[in-house]
Amino acid sequence: MATRGIDFANLSLKDALDLAILIEDEAQERYEDFAAQMDQHRTPEAAKFFRYMVENEAKHGRELTARRLQLFGDAPRSVTPAMIFDVEAPDFDAARAFMTPRKAMEAALASEVKAHAFFVAALPALKDVQVRALFEELREEELEHQHLVQIELAKLPPESGLSEEDFVDEPAPQ
Repeated sequence: MATRGIDFANLSLKDALDLAILIEDEAQERYEDFAAQMDQHRTPEAAKFFRYMVENEAKHGRELTARRLQLFGDAPRSVTPAMIFDVEAPDFDAARAFMTPRKAMEAALASEVKAHAFFVAALPALKDVQVRALFEELREEELEHQHLVQIELAKLPPESGLSEEDFVDEPAPQ
């Protein structure tokens, strides 16, 4: 389940902004983890792409945070990280040793599709006009993000036909 304890029918604009910020933060953290994993596995091209996604998520999070600050100042938050899970963040098992840039981009694209589906699914429950407008805006931004990743994917040469399993050593007796 992507959210827990969030009443979309009664979601305030402040809480909706906080939710959107947390979604961006979670995705940013997961991409940071993936970039570090790719560094450990010596796959710098995939790590570079994940860092690109870190910056994209951070930029969007900063924009949402500035908007929240302008509208609500430092009013306390009632939406917490414990209330969301994997709304936009790539699946934990999406990162692989020896991951190609194409596989990294496909993982990011799947995350953007997942985020778009989240906002689409939430829209019917939203009653507040401002919250609905925000979610419609976020839904459209996820489509833009998908397009950006697709452009990067199109720049890549085709896959070699090898899989990451081709690079994994068989267990050896100790």
